[in-house]
Amino acid sequence: MPRIGGLEALKEIKTDPQLRRIPVVILSTSRREEDIYNTYELGANSFITKPVTFASLVEVMKTLVKYWFEIVKLPLEAVGNKHGQQPYQSSVH
Repeated sequence: MPRIGGLEALKEIKTDPQLRRIPVVILSTSRREEDIYNTYELGANSFITKPVTFASLVEVMKTLVKYWFEIVKLPLEAVGNKHGQQPYQSSVH
């Protein structure tokens, strides 16, 4: 990433009250246990080591898309509505 590292971006996303529910999947070349631990410690939802071949990467991406967009259920505030807008939030608690 050009201006900010992945861990810094993850930390910013997960500490921002408006962004923290957005699922974050880390796709890395690293296999280091320390890197895996640190990303989960900062709130990552998944850590995936990049496959070596392009064909394998395509399969991983297809699986990710199927999981995050077809299988898993996320809170509406994390994904917005079908137009990308956040739902109305009542001020009544």
